Amino acid sequence: MPKSIPIHPEDARKPGFIEFDPIPVCRYDRTIEQERELWGTDALVRIYHDMAVIRAFESMLNEVKLRGEYQGIAYTHKGPAHLSIGQEASAVGQAFLLDVDDHIFGSHRSHGEILAKGLSAIEKLDDVTLMGIMESYFEGATLRVVEKGATGNVKDLAIDYLLYGTLAEIFGREAGFNKGMGGSMHAFFTPFGVYPNNAIVGGSGDISVGAALYKRINLKPGIVICNIGDASAGCGPVWEGLCLATMDQFKTLWDEAHQGGLPLIVNFVNNFYGMGGQPVGETMGFGILARLGAGLTPDQLHTERIDGYNPLAVVDAVARKRAILEVGDGPVLLDTVTYRYSGHSPSDASSYRDRSEVEAWQKVDSLLTYADTLRDAGIMNDAGLTGIQSRIDESILRVYKLAIDLDISPRADLYSVGSLLERTMFSNGRAESLDESRTPEVLIPVEENPRVLQLKERSRTGLDGQGNPLPKGKCVGIRDAIFEAVLHGFHTDPTLVAYGEENRDWGGAFAVYRGLTEALPYHRLFNTPISEGAIVGSAVGYALEGGRALVEVMYCDFLGRAGDEVFNQLSKWQAMSGGSLRMPVVLRVSVGSKYGAQHSQDWTSMVAHIPGLKVVFPATPYDAKGLMAEALMGTDPVVYFESQRIYDQPELFRSEGVPEGHYSIPIGEPDVKKTGTDLTILTIGATLYRALSAATELENRYGISCEVIDARSIVPFNYDKVLTSVAKTHRILLASDACERGSFLHTMASKVTQLAFDDLDAPPVVVGARNWITPADEVEDSFFPFPSDILDAVHECIRPLPGYTAKRKCDSAEMLRRSDAGL
Repeated sequence: MPKSIPIHPEDARKPGFIEFDPIPVCRYDRTIEQERELWGTDALVRIYHDMAVIRAFESMLNEVKLRGEYQGIAYTHKGPAHLSIGQEASAVGQAFLLDVDDHIFGSHRSHGEILAKGLSAIEKLDDVTLMGIMESYFEGATLRVVEKGATGNVKDLAIDYLLYGTLAEIFGREAGFNKGMGGSMHAFFTPFGVYPNNAIVGGSGDISVGAALYKRINLKPGIVICNIGDASAGCGPVWEGLCLATMDQFKTLWDEAHQGGLPLIVNFVNNFYGMGGQPVGETMGFGILARLGAGLTPDQLHTERIDGYNPLAVVDAVARKRAILEVGDGPVLLDTVTYRYSGHSPSDASSYRDRSEVEAWQKVDSLLTYADTLRDAGIMNDAGLTGIQSRIDESILRVYKLAIDLDISPRADLYSVGSLLERTMFSNGRAESLDESRTPEVLIPVEENPRVLQLKERSRTGLDGQGNPLPKGKCVGIRDAIFEAVLHGFHTDPTLVAYGEENRDWGGAFAVYRGLTEALPYHRLFNTPISEGAIVGSAVGYALEGGRALVEVMYCDFLGRAGDEVFNQLSKWQAMSGGSLRMPVVLRVSVGSKYGAQHSQDWTSMVAHIPGLKVVFPATPYDAKGLMAEALMGTDPVVYFESQRIYDQPELFRSEGVPEGHYSIPIGEPDVKKTGTDLTILTIGATLYRALSAATELENRYGISCEVIDARSIVPFNYDKVLTSVAKTHRILLASDACERGSFLHTMASKVTQLAFDDLDAPPVVVGARNWITPADEVEDSFFPFPSDILDAVHECIRPLPGYTAKRKCDSAEMLRRSDAGL
């Protein structure tokens, strides 16, 4: 919303036409002699070799899946295998010019892309560098398997290493590239520039944007290629990713050093099928997929359809499009025509297409036609081609034998304490800066920041010297505390970026970022489209590349828009990488109130249910600043919930208030806000203050001394303080604003019951929001737990209160009635 870009009615209402330029379709027309002069004979032969390697590898997997053996050696592979037989030319042509600084992201059908990019990297890297990679990656675990009995030179060894590491990963072996935790659909190898492949159709569509964003913001070399299928053109992450990737501000508002389009090629690997659905003529309406590029930017994303059955046509296209990216005029969209001979997976009998169609494509098989081209040009003869195939077959058989042998290639032990997945669900790293070689780029020093100066005039505590409340407007509140932690992060970590809806100029949603616009250049703090999925997905890509992202979903209710990115991407890549990747992303989520059914929901329980996410929900300024500081120093994904009810809440629990300087609070540690002896009350989020009000009434009117514990964190969570409290009080009530059904409070109550059963004199009681839609603000107190609801629960479920009449029934009969009614 920069004032520098005014919107004038005379311009917006001016009559005219939108004009489109013709989009090239399969226009490659170079001769083999021209290509030989350009690349040399050896390179042209290498293209054939790499295509043949992929064909042999995928054919071996096809045999294993269909017949349970390869070359007479039995093996049962229970996992998936989405094969790219027929698509070899598109993968090899793309990888031909790429080096390790160029990163590819792919799909569930990416074995060929892994091998093509790996083979290209092996060709370009020197022997010392190759050995360094193989020896250092997972302490040489993969290398130790293949180097025994190896013959040939370092590059021969590296090819075996690539083939074995990929196959061992597909077969779920610990010596695989991702320790067997990624498998067929997620395998990757970052030292060769092969970044995560994604089993969610279109999943790389926004993650790759974040990777390109990292390169642009941090001025890193190389380009990013997103390889996704044609059917993914109907997926939300792809469209949201394209919208984020094509923001005008990259070329208009960012400073000169960072200005320019993203170095990204969105490559649709167009094999004409999405499982059994056929985008052309059935499930989509574009006819030629390249048409899509015309609607996104005036330059039409430099879109082109290319012949992916001719590897040289793909090489030519990537060379031309790379030149566009290198001058800052990206991104680019490619529609790469190819075809898969096998079904979606080996179990797919291809009943949705005629055999004659497959045979027609097999007649122009790229391996056959390219081999003919080499023969006709005198570059290779039949003996040479046969020799290449023979050596490839020997390599495939050799790595197959290694990968299926459980003595040589065991699976990870996931039964023992401290197992691989226990170690890799969270990295638990700590680094204030992810690039200590650089100084963070800021516009003004901290001491000159206008908000910092403003906060110096405010009280750091919410109480005066006599313990009386101060006006909130004169105190540092939760929004201010978050701001201070975030500002420190920006002055400490040069890779840190923050973006989302209304992050810049406006001051951020709910004024949390007020003071950052003046402090930070555009490339570190910027607005995005209303594309929650791409906001989170791009943060995943940014982090995978080595940066730290602080992104925001303005309302908790909007998490549904980013469901896949939060639940399948943000949470999983550390573990699916076998521990080779980190995910330093902080996702701010604001929990609303007073805005009704679609803007006032607490979905903490939904997020806490997903393994791989750290989840916090501070309710005081001291905790908000400390937990944000901790999250911004970590290497794990943290979903940081904030309540709109209490953004202006001052610090009431620490006499010294909120420290001005930097500090952090360990994630996972609850905090006792009030001591007591008769009843433990454990709260999550803003319910803390209503629980304290209830505790005051219980103590003053009924003589029940309450110990109130603020969870602060949800995942992880240390139960020690809770169990110590229950051992003293023998009773516990748990409260939060999340709907009662499925609330994480029930998990906590179950744990307390299990761990402190002998100490309990009554069952734990959960008080949550009603299992309704959130009603209008005027009647919100009927929905969220208020002090009266806590008193009702104590009276009817824990200990009768003399002379008290429950405002609403909540005894066992009422609980059964609600459950029976689905309420």
